[in-house]
Amino acid sequence: MAGRRALKAVLIDLSGTLHIEDTAVPGAQDALNRLRQASVDVKFVTNTTKESKRSLVERLQRLDFHVQEKEIFTSLSAARSLVERKQLRPLLLLEDSALEDFTGIDTSEPNAVVIGLSPDHFNYQTLNQAFRMVLEGAPLIAIHKARYYKRADGLALGPGPFVAGLEFAADCRATVVGKPEKCFFTQALSDLGCSSTEAVMIGDDARDDVGGAQNAGMLGILVRTGKYREGDEDQINPPPHLTCDSFPEAVAHILKNLL
Repeated sequence: MAGRRALKAVLIDLSGTLHIEDTAVPGAQDALNRLRQASVDVKFVTNTTKESKRSLVERLQRLDFHVQEKEIFTSLSAARSLVERKQLRPLLLLEDSALEDFTGIDTSEPNAVVIGLSPDHFNYQTLNQAFRMVLEGAPLIAIHKARYYKRADGLALGPGPFVAGLEFAADCRATVVGKPEKCFFTQALSDLGCSSTEAVMIGDDARDDVGGAQNAGMLGILVRTGKYREGDEDQINPPPHLTCDSFPEAVAHILKNLL
């Protein structure tokens, strides 16, 4: 498979792949620097909805990752693009730190629900407000539907269970804009001017990172850090191009076998 591809881009997940909250994966900074020295473009793609792109860049720079805001494509970016395209006024079920990425969007008299991960606001009143809006015909837009993610204190619920609850209660299906949706990956690659057959994705989520990327035509590398659990690689078809221990090992494989 590698022999027929001319690799031009590497998409890299952030949380669970490069870092877990405020701790970097060992060796990830040096591995990223080695990858940047190769003849390949790098873009960071993330489903995070808990913080703005600016806050995310600041976190990564504190961890000695030399990342610029323009190199990051988030599911928040994809959701804002959809809201603007459809001229919606969203009820934003997001953490306060993520609202910055929707600055300038009209949220008065909302006619749509945009839901991400919002632990501080997921209570009966806000979810019931969203339920009533969707029941009356407002579109439900899920920034992503991840089931869980990795925090420093262990696995934690993602937005997926809350999205599924609203879908069940209102008998509807949400529009999902983040990983593993094919359009998310194609949007991320469009800025780099390359096709999916010229790219590889590295991530810790077998379904959303690797499965989504491979369904979009990319190669997928699964790392055993972050949210990875034993046997995850067996849960998707086709299986990952490679399953390895960590991001540095994934980079070593790319430099040796795919370039």
